[in-house]
Amino acid sequence: MGESVANPPVGTDPTAVGNRAGRAGTGGILTAMCTCLVLVVASVSAINLAMPDLAVDLSASTTSLTWIADAYTVALAAFVLPIGALGDRFGRRDVLIGGTAVFAIGSAAAAFADSTHTLIAWRVVMGVGAAMIMPGTLSTITAVFPAERRDRGVAIWSGFAAAGAILGMLAAGLLLEVWSWRSIFVASAVVAVIGGLLALLLVPNTRDEEGHPLDHLGAYTSAVAIGALVYGIIEGSDAGWTSHRVMGSFAVSVAALALYAALGFRNKHALLDPRLFGIPGFRAGAATVLVQFLAVFGFFFVGLQYLQLILGYSALKSAVALVPIALVVMPVSVLTPRLIDRAGIKAVMSVGLLLLGGGIYALSFLHVDSGYVPFLGGLVLAGLGVGMTSAVGTSVIVGSLRAEQQGVASAMNDATREVGSAIGIALMGSVFSSHYKSSLPSLDQLPPAAAHAVESSAAAGLQAASLLGPKGEPLTAAVRSAFIDGLSASLVVVAIIVGVAALGALLDAPRTQAPPR
Repeated sequence: MGESVANPPVGTDPTAVGNRAGRAGTGGILTAMCTCLVLVVASVSAINLAMPDLAVDLSASTTSLTWIADAYTVALAAFVLPIGALGDRFGRRDVLIGGTAVFAIGSAAAAFADSTHTLIAWRVVMGVGAAMIMPGTLSTITAVFPAERRDRGVAIWSGFAAAGAILGMLAAGLLLEVWSWRSIFVASAVVAVIGGLLALLLVPNTRDEEGHPLDHLGAYTSAVAIGALVYGIIEGSDAGWTSHRVMGSFAVSVAALALYAALGFRNKHALLDPRLFGIPGFRAGAATVLVQFLAVFGFFFVGLQYLQLILGYSALKSAVALVPIALVVMPVSVLTPRLIDRAGIKAVMSVGLLLLGGGIYALSFLHVDSGYVPFLGGLVLAGLGVGMTSAVGTSVIVGSLRAEQQGVASAMNDATREVGSAIGIALMGSVFSSHYKSSLPSLDQLPPAAAHAVESSAAAGLQAASLLGPKGEPLTAAVRSAFIDGLSASLVVVAIIVGVAALGALLDAPRTQAPPR
């Protein structure tokens, strides 16, 4: 009884929030929220290390591998807004704890998957659990932390959001040195349980005391818009970009998005009020975060395969090879609030995107014999941009809205991150797949099974070539060359998108943070 009295749900009442934060300690709250945050973000990236093993073990094609990676992010992106609204209404911590349970169940079940379809299904369940976890991590910090500590708390959160991907890959690399890809899911389930316990013990159950009605139509239309868009992008490489199925999915996505906007303008309690995009800082921050995550997680999907398949790195060595980006991102994220104070939002946002786009573009010049040093150069340059864009984007979104709207701000920040991740993985995976296949020489001289393996994925193609012994050397060279062609094409496409976003920030982003509306 003592805990239930001492730990009541709190809204935006400064006294209640301040007292609770004092007992639990803002450091304890930040630890719990960042643990849960890293779990969600790491589960997007960690699976990328297992792609070569999954391609062989489950006979997964490049399209199937893209779905294995993206099923999680699509579910997370589709449900993070409506579930974030549920947390605002019923208690963010309680919904988060429920999410850790759903996540743990899905992750444990995924460890026993024996087909790509089963694994994809359980990845969807994990994504739903992640959507329950993610919104509460940031909105709890912004609701509980005192005003003078809030910017630093958000900056640290942003740093872990960016660096969490590397932490996940390091953990996955260590696991894959000893066990199979299934161990990644077992470990994720354990961390989910730990995160839930930390939240239960250290975090107050904040919520919006006004209790607005849920926007069911907004939830349905936004989920359809995101799901149809990603489906079309992923399937485009196999079915053809002008096929009825792909064009139809794009049409459904546009129609659902238009319907969402139309309904949102008429709904006083829309899931995400379209009018918020009339706020320059909110609009620029959302676009920046979306593009940043599109670039980063799309790169992880193909970049890790470069390290493993072209440079021949082990899973652990591949993860370690990406550590420099985390070493850059974390301090830059913490320093970015000071940069904003001195140079302004527009300058920091534009320069950050230019650095990110420049790093991605530099990586597009990699070739079969490049080695690691050119890869590291592009990685560090992109890391500088990631640190700046992540912190400034999140800070501007949060700062654009009033205290009682922090649940919306957090949900928007989370939604743009996950939509960006889903689109990035889908887009780079699809562009890579189409260019990889088109760059392969004629495979008519190969047995049908070997030819199918080569076309399905680079990992399967290299394994098929290795089974041919010395006669497979020309095939190995052809697969590696086709891989580089696909990698370069996908990186150029993303670099162009980031460059356009940088121009948009230069033209549209505010110089200073306007008072919350």
